[in-house]
Amino acid sequence: MSTILAYTSPAAGHTFPLMPGLLELRERGHDVTVRTAPELVGVVEDAGLRAEAVAPEIVAIEPSDHEAKGARERLTRGVSDLVQRGRHEIGDLQQAIEDEDPDLLLIDLNAYGAAVAAEASGVPWAFTVPTLLPLPGNGIPPYGLGLKPMGGPLGRLRDRTLTRSVMGMFDRAMLPELDAMRAGLGLPALGGALEHLHRADATLVLTGAPLEYPRIDLPAGVHFVGAQLWDPPQETPGWLLEPGDPWVLVTCSTDYQGDERLAAAAIEALHDEPVRVVVTLADAARGAADLPTAPNARVERFVPHGPILERAAVVITHGGMGIVQKTIAAGVPLVTVPFGRDQPEVARRVSEAGAGVTLPPRRMTAGTLNDAYRAARAQQGVAAASARLRAGAGGANLADAAERLVWDRRAAIAA
Repeated sequence: MSTILAYTSPAAGHTFPLMPGLLELRERGHDVTVRTAPELVGVVEDAGLRAEAVAPEIVAIEPSDHEAKGARERLTRGVSDLVQRGRHEIGDLQQAIEDEDPDLLLIDLNAYGAAVAAEASGVPWAFTVPTLLPLPGNGIPPYGLGLKPMGGPLGRLRDRTLTRSVMGMFDRAMLPELDAMRAGLGLPALGGALEHLHRADATLVLTGAPLEYPRIDLPAGVHFVGAQLWDPPQETPGWLLEPGDPWVLVTCSTDYQGDERLAAAAIEALHDEPVRVVVTLADAARGAADLPTAPNARVERFVPHGPILERAAVVITHGGMGIVQKTIAAGVPLVTVPFGRDQPEVARRVSEAGAGVTLPPRRMTAGTLNDAYRAARAQQGVAAASARLRAGAGGANLADAAERLVWDRRAAIAA
């Protein structure tokens, strides 16, 4: 038996994707503890794992990318906010290591300070990536811009040039704070922000086909473990079980990013369609005081996704990785309206996989969203995309990769 400590960024979208693999590890006899957002501690414990809240100073630093003035500033500002949490994560993880004496650390990609502390600890550790792999590669468009793949010499030139530009943006947003944290723990400075992603013993990417592009130059230690699909058990609302028109699920981000106008546009766009609409606002509730009303629409803060996806005709979403993978797995077409963060890239992959359509938020009106809804319902590639995603999904893949890291370290010590 091994002791495994998972340290997550304090958000459901970074905790829930770990649950299938962590529960599988528990079933195999390992001792598993999760450090997560305070409001998720009970959820994790109810599922059968031990959990502790991350330090309150971490949660107090909220993403402010919704205040950015453009797409590129949104991308780097969000990362900069997360890096600022890092100084509080260092001591928090060090205390967790002292408390748990783990054989393996699983560190969320967005927990930058925890990653620095993990590297300095000497404990075997891996990054967990609950989104698309942000590393450049041959034939892979620069991460975060949502560009269509382009082959040939012109495509290679475009990718090289824009990758340098994007990485320069991340270097400016991340390196000063990262290097300061590293210096404080006696670690050398990084040659670039990208080098931070190569410091772990392994990188476990919680996705795969059809959203990941094929790679011919995947770095050693990077493993795609497939989609990890999990929602906390919840009772199905009675209203969802009532007979009637099919449902359309509309989701906003669980971390506030100013996407409440997606909810408003969807209610107006589907007012006259023969569907029932449920809008889940999550943190967008703080800015959604004046939503329109419609006889076929209801607004909730949270609703369990599984029962709705079983009855949904379309999902209209901001493009968070969790809801996207669950929707594809359910064989439901998507309309993705990406507001920032990793969402432009996720939206592009949805379109490339034939699982849905993308509508840029700058073009979103009730009319264009209605057009996108109709186009999504006509998509022909949804079933094939679903089959590919489900074929590679499952917590056993993540558990296998985690166990290999522990075994490799024990074998190295024994030798």
